[in-house]
Amino acid sequence: MRFLDLLGMSVSNLKRRKMRTFLTVLGVIIGTASVVIMVSLGIGLNGLMMEQYSSYGDMTMVTVNSNTYYGGGQDVDESQFLTDDTMKQIAVLDHVTNVSPVLRADVVLKQGLYYCSQSITGVSRDYLEKIPLGQGELAAADDNELKFYYGNRVIMWFSNEKTGAGYGDNEELPPVDFMGKPMFVIFDTNAYWQTRGNNTESSVKPPKKYLIGTGGVVEGTFRDYNNYSYDIYCDAELLKQQLKTIFRKNPIPGQPTNRKGKPYPYFVYSQLMVFVDDMENVTDVQKQLSDMGYQTNSQMEWIEQAQQTYGMVQLVLGGIGAVSLFVAAIGIANTMMMSIYERTKEIGVIKVLGCDMRNIRNMFLLESGFIGFMGGVVGLCISYGVGYAMNHFLSLGQMMMGVDGDISRIPFWLAGGAIVFAILVGMLAGFFPSLRAMHLSPLAAIRNE
Repeated sequence: MRFLDLLGMSVSNLKRRKMRTFLTVLGVIIGTASVVIMVSLGIGLNGLMMEQYSSYGDMTMVTVNSNTYYGGGQDVDESQFLTDDTMKQIAVLDHVTNVSPVLRADVVLKQGLYYCSQSITGVSRDYLEKIPLGQGELAAADDNELKFYYGNRVIMWFSNEKTGAGYGDNEELPPVDFMGKPMFVIFDTNAYWQTRGNNTESSVKPPKKYLIGTGGVVEGTFRDYNNYSYDIYCDAELLKQQLKTIFRKNPIPGQPTNRKGKPYPYFVYSQLMVFVDDMENVTDVQKQLSDMGYQTNSQMEWIEQAQQTYGMVQLVLGGIGAVSLFVAAIGIANTMMMSIYERTKEIGVIKVLGCDMRNIRNMFLLESGFIGFMGGVVGLCISYGVGYAMNHFLSLGQMMMGVDGDISRIPFWLAGGAIVFAILVGMLAGFFPSLRAMHLSPLAAIRNE
């Protein structure tokens, strides 16, 4: 018997008992929709988590810190200093694509009546290229002029030098214009604080102000947050040149000195940022750096823990939906058994005519599989509708995790897998009834009415 003939007989039989077929299919619809919706919630939560961590910074980056505390006049382990030589050693490690220094220098920024005490972060040009600028643009590689790139929330730290009032006092942004007005920078902060105000007894000369150009401002308003919002960035090499010019042979604030108070002939970085070629290799690179004696941290530490948690959540949610599908499978098995009792004579005639026993089995398997197919398709459509409603009206992603995104996500593999799974569940539920039909006695079947 041809496949189309078997399919036609199966569909015709399902049409005979429309209400029973509808109720059986309804069970599959509910089960499929439950599984898809629950799994889509798990996928959505995991996706929101990844997007949240991604907004905090590059997920392929490992931050390296020294285990050595250094201060003036103390014996320190210079081998643990983070220097240019350290960067060269790390750069040759497997899976490392780039190493950026983090050179911090405390400065005072002044524009008109407003000032701000802040730390400048000198990084590599490769790192600067990752900063999303809303205003301005990254200077050319051959541009030797030191420029600052301001975080979009740095403006909140400025306050009136006379009254001391700032954004935290009246929730009004100070009239500071990074791109349109000149910004004066004081690098010798010790001298600035000693000579500030009416301190006439101080023998320290007022520090020199330097006019530093603005390269750009990070995208977003002062209400938006990203990994670059609060910092001021610049090219580390140009910052080193500026500091050498200002302090000459004197100790540079923030840099270590030996027991005699003399500066070292090289710069020591606050941190190093190591970029890895792939997220999967971050943990391996982090372990290599730890074995070298450095303190390390990366977002992968938190991501792996969070993924384990969300994996369990997704498993539980999928299990809840699977219970509904299991109940639907029982309904399919019951429908197939009832169908056998109602069609006993028909089965007997088919056997007497010499039809292959496998055709009888396949006929019932097609019926149960078709029930699963119909329920799977309709259940998937309902899942898309429920998912759209959740994403459009509830906005749970933003409320729960602070990230704007869909909490219900149905990828292509889930949609296709749900239909295939529903068909398999239907066929498995109809397997034993089909075997019963196969082994039914022809004489007993013909006499049965």
